[in-house]
Amino acid sequence: MAEVGAQASGDRPTDPPAGQVTGEAAGSKTAQETAQETAQRCAELMWADDGASQGLGIQLVSVGPGRAVLTMMVRPDMANGHGIAHGGFMFTLADSAFAFACNSRNRRTVAQGCDIAFLAPVRTGEVLQAEAVERWRQGRNGIYDVTVRCGDQVVAEFRGRSREIGGTFLEEEQGD
Repeated sequence: MAEVGAQASGDRPTDPPAGQVTGEAAGSKTAQETAQETAQRCAELMWADDGASQGLGIQLVSVGPGRAVLTMMVRPDMANGHGIAHGGFMFTLADSAFAFACNSRNRRTVAQGCDIAFLAPVRTGEVLQAEAVERWRQGRNGIYDVTVRCGDQVVAEFRGRSREIGGTFLEEEQGD
């Protein structure tokens, strides 16, 4: 399919003829809008099968290309022997945010490694928010940072390394 406004030879783009409407003004979607829609559709499909996150009361707040925000309230059954949130539950929240961020580009992706630093204790009844951000992505690999907060306080930092495993969530659009 030829680019709008490209010369017939395809060598260089040119200005559209006078009066011709192109791009957003013509009602077409920008690449950013399309990427956002893809991220949301992939998240919806992942969420439908994510019994672990749902069972823990995790909520998907937002998702976009290479990013995701999830929240979770710490329940009494999530407390450890010290009466604070068990680190495994904080890790799971961060790992779920990581999963939604790295699967937001319609490429099935899993963790190939990750680590977490617990920075402050969290108590029962408090709400945690995990924000995942893509830092680097090349080929089939990626690196994502997840910051877990309780209110304004950072309580954990997570770094995940991803690996695409092949396949997609959405049917690939065929070229014209």
